[in-house]
Amino acid sequence: MNTDLQANRPDIITTEIETINFYRKMDTEATVVEMIAGKYVLVEEYYSNGLQVLAELRKNLLLKYQDKTPQGQRDYRNAFKKASDRLLLKVKENKLIVKKCPDITWLELLYPDTSEFYIPFSEVQDMSSSWQSYKKGIEVKTLDLKIHPFYGTYFPTRFDHLKLFDKYLTKYDGEKNNVIEIGVGSGVLLFQLLQNGFKNIFASDINKNSIISVSKDSKLLGFEDKITLNHGNLFENCDVKADLIVFNPPWIEAKHKLVDSIDKSRYFEEELFPQFFEQAQKHLSENGKIVILFSNQIELANEESTHPIVKELQKNNRFRKELHLKRDVRASSRRTKRRDSKDNEKVELWVLAPKTKK
Repeated sequence: MNTDLQANRPDIITTEIETINFYRKMDTEATVVEMIAGKYVLVEEYYSNGLQVLAELRKNLLLKYQDKTPQGQRDYRNAFKKASDRLLLKVKENKLIVKKCPDITWLELLYPDTSEFYIPFSEVQDMSSSWQSYKKGIEVKTLDLKIHPFYGTYFPTRFDHLKLFDKYLTKYDGEKNNVIEIGVGSGVLLFQLLQNGFKNIFASDINKNSIISVSKDSKLLGFEDKITLNHGNLFENCDVKADLIVFNPPWIEAKHKLVDSIDKSRYFEEELFPQFFEQAQKHLSENGKIVILFSNQIELANEESTHPIVKELQKNNRFRKELHLKRDVRASSRRTKRRDSKDNEKVELWVLAPKTKK
């Protein structure tokens, strides 16, 4: 396991810069215009003043970006991020210095070497939400335990695919000696495997914060002796032959350049699946299986898109389909009445086995 990993963290400004200091009685609309033009704005007095500026920024940009196509929405989000990154908060002694602000211990844990700096307001919002999840823990029903996702670690907010995986594991009758999990995330699938008697698990992720997160939870839960954690892309640094390879990839096809690890946990680029299947073939034991958790989101979004697993089975002669389970995606609340494409959304579990050599 990589023990010297330095967590990914938001960029900060440590030098003195020229800013427009914003107080709540100032002209918010004029301030936002300056911010869009490239000026830094420093939130003063109250934390809520920053929320006021962001609300005005959103209003301003929505008037300019009215194209509702996917590209139009991406242009709006990019413009919002570019401008909102100029809305800053001052941190001193690793604490926010505005009034009525959230208590975020990440500021101390992620920046132990820097006690005074500027940080984008939007990053503080993300940190605040992340800290609450980490501190309180997130209960995962399929595990009957809590995980504590470290900052910058993707964790599931829906659990239909986890229930599908749990159903498969309870009926699994193959070898349980060696497992590889690609894209361990917050460790939910990993802990499901351990609770179902799997012994040695090599778990990898391209996101350093995921490795840090799972390492901390593994120690807390007493699983660390059964896990080898690796920071790397797909099977990088892996020399294991596995009885089972588990992969829970992103479910949404990327239409934009992916720049950070959180982005890559939500979207997949075209080359991801071909690379995975090519490498997975080399790491399966003779009777090994590949289990992939996926969704039909790609087909719902674009009927002309080819399902990447179906494409692999049709195009190459490496694997055969052994099992394909589906489960309807339920509303997050019983009160929710959806009337959109999500009514047809299903999570999928695919089991692939190597084709027998003739």
